[in-house]
Amino acid sequence: MNRFVPVNPAEQLDPISIEVIQNGLRSISDECYIALMKSAYSTNIKERHDHSTCIMDASGRIVVQAAQTQSIHLSSMLGHVEALLSRYRLTDLQEGDIFISNDPFVAGGTHLPDVNFAMPIFFEGRIIGFSCNIAHHVDVGGMAPGSMSSNMTEIYQEGLRLPVVRLVSRGQIVPDVLEIILLNVRVPQERRGDYFAQIAACRLGERRVRELCERRSAGRVLATFKEVIDRTRARMRRAIEELPDGIYRFEDVMEDDGNGTHDIPIRLSLTVDGDRIRLDFSGTSPQVRGNINCPLTATQSAVGYVLKALLDPDVPNNHGILDVIEIHAEPGSLLNPVFPAAVAYRAHTTQRIIDVVIGALAPALPDRVIAASNGSNTTAVFSGIDPRSNRPYLYLETLGGGCGARSFKDGKDGVQQHIANTANLPVEAIESEYPLRVREYGFASDTGGAGRFRGGLSLRRTIEPIDHDCLFNGAGERFVHAPWGVFGGGRGAPGRIRLVDANGGARDLGGKPAPMICPDRHAIEITTPGAGGYGDPQKRSAADLARDLRSGKFSMDFIASRYGIAPAALERAARAAPDTDYDDPPAPWHNVDQG
Repeated sequence: MNRFVPVNPAEQLDPISIEVIQNGLRSISDECYIALMKSAYSTNIKERHDHSTCIMDASGRIVVQAAQTQSIHLSSMLGHVEALLSRYRLTDLQEGDIFISNDPFVAGGTHLPDVNFAMPIFFEGRIIGFSCNIAHHVDVGGMAPGSMSSNMTEIYQEGLRLPVVRLVSRGQIVPDVLEIILLNVRVPQERRGDYFAQIAACRLGERRVRELCERRSAGRVLATFKEVIDRTRARMRRAIEELPDGIYRFEDVMEDDGNGTHDIPIRLSLTVDGDRIRLDFSGTSPQVRGNINCPLTATQSAVGYVLKALLDPDVPNNHGILDVIEIHAEPGSLLNPVFPAAVAYRAHTTQRIIDVVIGALAPALPDRVIAASNGSNTTAVFSGIDPRSNRPYLYLETLGGGCGARSFKDGKDGVQQHIANTANLPVEAIESEYPLRVREYGFASDTGGAGRFRGGLSLRRTIEPIDHDCLFNGAGERFVHAPWGVFGGGRGAPGRIRLVDANGGARDLGGKPAPMICPDRHAIEITTPGAGGYGDPQKRSAADLARDLRSGKFSMDFIASRYGIAPAALERAARAAPDTDYDDPPAPWHNVDQG
């Protein structure tokens, strides 16, 4: 029996119908995203929005991804359905089935905390496509709370590995599978709530696509699937053609793997030939012992994101972006590790991939590139026994930092950037849900790189456990090699993690501290990296410098030393500057800011 719905060639797809159906599909994916967010239990999903949703066609190609989702999740959801289709025949799939996985080596994932769900969508007994989502669970077991720690050296230590398996069969939970999953995590009630939220989002997407088929016909919907992907592919090829042909090179380093290896190179040779683009990462480091190895699916997501951002920011997120990109990364290398490599902190490495692509294309696209952003998913994990309830708790967050300056505007302060699109967790959420107190939360002054346009400021957050000792671990990058500027711009400030004792004394913990006890009345102070500046600092206007000073974001000493302006002249300019912010100057390249 043919499980695909055939396309009726007699049905004509006019431009209006295409737009109506395409926007209907986007709306479905966005609605699923919101449903997952509003029904989740964990702060990481309901507050920080570390999840994504999409609709795929029956062959496993991404058609639409929700607007607010994470770029790093694009290829992971794709890998999940590819693994599903390689493991099961279409005739094995039943209405109401939902499949789950997380493993990067057998199920196309990127790291174990990102758990993928996919539900086949049936219409009149035949498969239309898949309703998919992915969410970062703050714990999937393993040797450390949060399932991420710098001292992990193989994937077995990182948590429960899930191949593609049925969690829901014909509409009913498979209790044995759910029991195995929940038995391996530290806060099972919270995990159960998040998994059920993912199930609900899958079912909502499946129902909405069937309703769209009833209104518009399955044939037209499937034809639109193809048209949407084809259009994206064509737009990306046209954008590549606008680049000057040639070979562009750049390299940067990961600072360390948490296990003794330092200055780990990522090297890129990028070739543009007509409407073809090839990224060759030959010369990049072999995979390392620590867990910054980056599975090829994550490498693919990073490259797809940055090329879209540079070449055609308005193009939809779908399979057409990936179709035009050729990537070479040697098996066994940092960007294409082989089993049993540790990969939990692969997000740090994807940020560096993006910096390397931007650095390579800067000569060809000087008005579109930005300086290096904070280049880190600075991670903090606090866990212990809540003295109020005598129950375990687990708080995980990745903190934003500076965003790189642009050719027409200063960098954004204290945000997630590039492939990460999560929110910073509000103080109220932390203090209401966990036995923790936030002593300090704000921008760190003098952390944005100088330039005609300055880099974004970093964040500083200081957290202490209340009436108990807790376990802390964290990880960052750009703690040694500060984010670089472009075209004469200065570097942003590096990050820092410190243990602050009860008397106010502080001890630096390095960039990737292993799990450690944070005693009662002590605190962990986390300062994320800033970002680089764009252009010659001497060309920054006196009015802009005056506003920098008046805002409190930069000190007199910083401005005087980086911009070469006398304090007296700066004070005069500050007194004369208006209180209101200036309007943004017109951008030479629309929508280049993806934050």
